Amino acid sequence: MRALALILLLAAPAQAASPAEVYRLYCSQCHGTLGTGAGINSAALKVQPRDHTSAADMGKLTDADLFKAVRDGGVAVGKSPQMPPFGGALGDGEIKSLVVHLRGLCRCKGP
Repeated sequence: MRALALILLLAAPAQAASPAEVYRLYCSQCHGTLGTGAGINSAALKVQPRDHTSAADMGKLTDADLFKAVRDGGVAVGKSPQMPPFGGALGDGEIKSLVVHLRGLCRCKGP
């Protein structure tokens, strides 16, 4: 009986990461934990990461722009090639949730 319980526990699906956790894992190294563009890697980058808290800048981008930038990388939206594509690591649902999180950081909507 104990072995069965252990097997069932190991087979249980992992809880999905929250959008804030996804941001921390994939974005904060460059964009910073607060989203200001001052991540630990930002000083070494030729192009400074976008400030996700800037309503003026983020308000110019559609949700589709943000989705594409995360999924396909900076080059896909005419931005820095230093931003890698995360579509191989994140599913569409996670990216959509991340876009909602980005809108929360800037407290803005897209055009």
